[in-house]
Amino acid sequence: MFASGQRIIQYFETFAPKHLAMEGDKIGLQVGTLNKEVKKVMVTLDILEGVVDEAIAQGVDLIVAHHAVIFRPLKNLRTDLPAGRLYEKLIKHDIAVYIAHTNLDVAEGGINDLMAEALGLIDVDILEKWHEQKLKKIVVYVPAFHLDAVREAMAQAGAGWIGHYSHCSFVVKGTGTFVPREGTDPYIGEQGKLTQVEEVRMETIMPEEIQAKVIKAMVKAHPYEEVAYDIYPVEQAGTTWGIGRIGKLPRPMPLGDFARKVKEAFDVRGLRVVGPLDREVSRVAVLGGDGNSFVPKAVFRGADVLVTGDIYYHTAHDAMAGGLSLVDPGHNVEKVMKEGVKKILEQKIKEDKLATEVIISRVNTDPFTFL
Repeated sequence: MFASGQRIIQYFETFAPKHLAMEGDKIGLQVGTLNKEVKKVMVTLDILEGVVDEAIAQGVDLIVAHHAVIFRPLKNLRTDLPAGRLYEKLIKHDIAVYIAHTNLDVAEGGINDLMAEALGLIDVDILEKWHEQKLKKIVVYVPAFHLDAVREAMAQAGAGWIGHYSHCSFVVKGTGTFVPREGTDPYIGEQGKLTQVEEVRMETIMPEEIQAKVIKAMVKAHPYEEVAYDIYPVEQAGTTWGIGRIGKLPRPMPLGDFARKVKEAFDVRGLRVVGPLDREVSRVAVLGGDGNSFVPKAVFRGADVLVTGDIYYHTAHDAMAGGLSLVDPGHNVEKVMKEGVKKILEQKIKEDKLATEVIISRVNTDPFTFL
């Protein structure tokens, strides 16, 4: 049995939900439909015509990419021009395209974590905080003998997580009373008679964005026709997400040696370095893509060197003035996402015992050549 397109994206968005993306970012389904069986998924950084040709040859049903295939509003769809020809191939061969951009950058285990991991950084932290999860407390009153079923349903929906602990709850015993009226079909008790039931008050915590999902799961698992529950806002924050990462090298090293380490880790032919090559570096910031606007943040956080792409001439001068070295291996290093996303999707597919295959694009989409 193969996964549907919707299920594949549900797997992905559990890891990198859309609400983590920067406002206005071009993410989500851009071409085709997810209402179909998906036998093969391809993960790629960019969607160029060569990548689409590769997908056609491989019999791909769904492409998951980092960079948008539709970035600006289309003025036309001319199939005699390169862009139109690309879209025509996707549509003719029923290949859907799903984009995950800044939500994949900031996700735990996403592009910036993969970059930090590739460089062997330790004590890794977020470079700039971006999104703080809001939490709510949910309280439900349930017959004592049905507690486990209701708690399990809520946990499966995402409630009760504190750090790496699941099923977190607090339970107090008590007595519930009610009178079933005309038109009811009570699970316990009789119409017109006061009923007393040994109940428990169970409280747990949940992220605000999954409130509706948790309530639905709770009501479905609860034995009563009418479920008594309360929801309260709480002051403490949940998970924090952000852009970029900052950490330390296991041992300090000269900038020149570190640059060679970057070159090898990201499999690039060449890179640009700003700063004295004999300067010792230890504290390293990384940010996939264009990191020009994060140079001041890296300086503020005390980084010795920032690894990022597309550095401008005057930004390099600003970094030098701030005492920050730069290593620019190019925008294409974000290709680390291919193996990372493949691993995540494969794990979910395996858990559900489905036959959908996940492959990565082998087409080199880096437009630059070093001579």
